[in-house]
Amino acid sequence: MRFFPLEKLINLHDGYVRQFRIDYRQLLLIQRQGELYLIEARCPHRQHPLDMATLDNGVIQCALHQYQFAIDDGRLLYFTEEPCRGLHTYEVIYEGNEVGVILEE
Repeated sequence: MRFFPLEKLINLHDGYVRQFRIDYRQLLLIQRQGELYLIEARCPHRQHPLDMATLDNGVIQCALHQYQFAIDDGRLLYFTEEPCRGLHTYEVIYEGNEVGVILEE
């Protein structure tokens, strides 16, 4: 397990969205209403990027087929075609003046 720094705390603000690539993982760091969320960066349904998805009341909605997921735990809430798995979510780790994630190498 290893800590991967993602962003300095000073750069974070409500409305922050940024994609990160760590090895084969593509992650999306989001801040809304003072809360940080770290999720996989692509919809598990058809792999559409989620950096342009809408986010409202704790629900992220993919722009391609309107699949909806709970931002806090990744649960699939709504689907328009076949169901898919939920989003992978990751714990945000605070270390010094940065936030990051701990991942297996």
